Amino acid sequence: MFNRRTALASLAGAASLALTVSACGQSSVRSSEGTSEGGTVGIAMPTRSSDRWLTDGRSIVKDLKGQGYKAKLVYGDDDPKAQVSQIENLIKQRVDVLIIAAIDAKSLNGVLQQAAAAHIPVISYDRLILGTKNVDYYVSFDNEMVGRMQANHIIKKLGLEDGKGPFNIELFAGSPDDNNTKYFFEGAMALLQPFLDSKQLVVPSGQTKLSQITTLRWDGPTAEKRMSGILATWYRSRKVDAVLSPYDGISRGVLSALKSDGYGSGSGLPVITGQDAEPASVKSIIAGQQSETVYKDVRELADAAAEMVDDLLKGRLPQVNNRRDYDNGVKDVPAYLLQPQSLDKTNYEVLIRDGYYTADELE
Repeated sequence: MFNRRTALASLAGAASLALTVSACGQSSVRSSEGTSEGGTVGIAMPTRSSDRWLTDGRSIVKDLKGQGYKAKLVYGDDDPKAQVSQIENLIKQRVDVLIIAAIDAKSLNGVLQQAAAAHIPVISYDRLILGTKNVDYYVSFDNEMVGRMQANHIIKKLGLEDGKGPFNIELFAGSPDDNNTKYFFEGAMALLQPFLDSKQLVVPSGQTKLSQITTLRWDGPTAEKRMSGILATWYRSRKVDAVLSPYDGISRGVLSALKSDGYGSGSGLPVITGQDAEPASVKSIIAGQQSETVYKDVRELADAAAEMVDDLLKGRLPQVNNRRDYDNGVKDVPAYLLQPQSLDKTNYEVLIRDGYYTADELE
């Protein structure tokens, strides 16, 4: 793996930043001009509020520049209308390929019709775009495996396979407008449901349906508010033993609610899962608070997307390894999936060995 700090510093020095304001709100646009005539790629990322999406954007630009392409990177700041406007602008600028991580997976049908009319291929990045035939490829991690890893961590930490229990668990899911939410949840429940059926796991709140547990925009404060309500209503005489959380930001919100309710000060903390190996959550794992996160090296995801671009613009068929599991409601989108890795206090140092973080960044 390359050195993350060196690579990102080099990229930042090579790129120029311009702010644009659309009718839908303010957004950040970074234009990185390559030195060859290879073509221009439009990259639409969902938000700057998460460390991982900043890394995704920078990594894609770096990889494309390394292959001789120009890149135009925009962030929608969690505003679906702003993202549509940004993509429209990229189409008007006549980019050759679009890489899109959707804010709202169902909101892009119209603008992608414009892309199709302009003969611009579309790569759906990490979040599958739904309800349109105008998505050519999908690149992501094995999202059901992410959920299975989170569930497996809970199963092992609680000793469920050894017959221990009953334990109290609460369930959290991601944003309802993100198609990945379904895959994370289904992957986790495939392993947890047998223990719910046997009553080794109990959900005192009764909130077990996906529609009851989603967290709009993956927002930590929203998760904190929901967890606080659950504690106040259902846990006056009970103890939380585990929380299935799909994302580190949600995990930290849950932790905040638990600490405010007295957990961690003599009563211990429940098993809490997560995803994305964000620095704050890795530090929390090291400190013995959050229990687990799922590491997805987004530099590899960015590289896979850049390889797809290179194949498309050179007239080759991009490599895919899944053609049947990612139905967006209109078509099965050909996908290239990477494998995630579950991390806890025993193996988090892989992040340092991979060059994803330095030791100083995790202190």
